Amino acid sequence: MAGTATRPGAATVAARARRGPVAPLAVVLVLALAAVVVPVVLAGAARPLPELRILVPNPPGGGYDATARSAAKVLSDNGITGPVEVFNLSGAGGVAGLGRVVNESGNGRLLLSMGLGVVGATASRDTPLSLTDTTPIDRLTEESEIVVVPAQSPHRDVRSLVGSWGADPRRLVAGGGSSVGGPDHLATMLLAEGAGISPDRVRYVAYEGGGPLLAAVLRGEVGFAVSGVGEFADQIGSGDLRVLAVTAGERVPGLDVPTLRESGIDVEFTNWRGLVAPPGLSGADRAALSGAVAAMRATPEWQRVLADNGWNDAWLPGPDFARFTAAENRRVEHVLGELGLRSR
Repeated sequence: MAGTATRPGAATVAARARRGPVAPLAVVLVLALAAVVVPVVLAGAARPLPELRILVPNPPGGGYDATARSAAKVLSDNGITGPVEVFNLSGAGGVAGLGRVVNESGNGRLLLSMGLGVVGATASRDTPLSLTDTTPIDRLTEESEIVVVPAQSPHRDVRSLVGSWGADPRRLVAGGGSSVGGPDHLATMLLAEGAGISPDRVRYVAYEGGGPLLAAVLRGEVGFAVSGVGEFADQIGSGDLRVLAVTAGERVPGLDVPTLRESGIDVEFTNWRGLVAPPGLSGADRAALSGAVAAMRATPEWQRVLADNGWNDAWLPGPDFARFTAAENRRVEHVLGELGLRSR
C-alpha cells in the first residue's frame, strides 16, 4: 500500500501488423470506419472543464503546492480544462484548507491538493473535520522522504547523524514541513524510534510546508530535516543540501544515497498525495473531475512531472481512494497512539 510507514520489525508495505496482400483492403476498411466513428466521437466529446480551482492547504513551495501547480499546467496546456487557478490557504497543518473545501458543498469546480499530511492533521487535532466529509477524486503519487542536512553539516551519513542525535536529542533539532501526524513528523519519529531514541525526547519543529522548511534548513535553524524528495531537488542539485538517506524500501533513482535499512535502521516509510473535492457533488460533476484527472495522468507531460520530481505513479480512483484514506486515518491514529503523540 502506498503512503505507508513500517515500524521496526513490521512487514514492509509498499513501496514500482503483419503486412501482406490484404493490406490495401485493410486500409480501405480503416478509412471507412474512421469516417463513421470520428464524427460520433467529436459530437460526444466533453467540452474542456471551465473555471477549475485547486486549493493548496499550505504556503507555496511544498509538495501539495508543486502537485497542484504541475497538475494545473498539464490540465490547461493540454486543453483538458480551461485555465486553472491555484491558490493557497494555510493553517492548522491543512485543516483550514480542508474546512474551506467541506464548506463549499456542491462546488464541482474546486479541488483540494492533499495527502498524508492532512490525514495526520485531522488525526492529531481536536477537530470534527475529516476526509470522509469530502468527495475523493484520485490518489496521484507517492514518494520517499529524505533525511537532509545543510552542506556545512559535519554529518556525511545517517549513522553519524543519529549518533549525535542520540547523544543529546534535545540539542539536535529536527525540522519538517508537516505538523504532528503528518508525513515529515511521522517519518522523523519512526527514525528516532528505529535509532533507539525515545520520541518524547525529540525536538521537532513543524513548518507550514516545504518552502518555509527549506529556508529554516539553509539558515541553520534546524540540524537536519525530513521531507519529500521533490521539495528539495534544486538545492540538492546545487550542493546546498546533502541527502543522507531515503526512507523508502528501495533507493531513489538519481540519488546516490542508501535507504534507512541499508544504513542499519529498520524503518521504511513512503508519502502519498491526491485530490479531493467538496461533498455533495452531482454525478456529472464528479465524473467530469475524475475524467479530467484521468486524462491528465495519460499525458506525456504528466509522466515528465513524475520523473522530474521523483514521484511514483500511485493511481487510485475515487471509491478505492475513499477506502484507502479511511484505512490511512486508522493507521495514523494507531501510530500516534503507540508513540504517545495523539491529539496534542
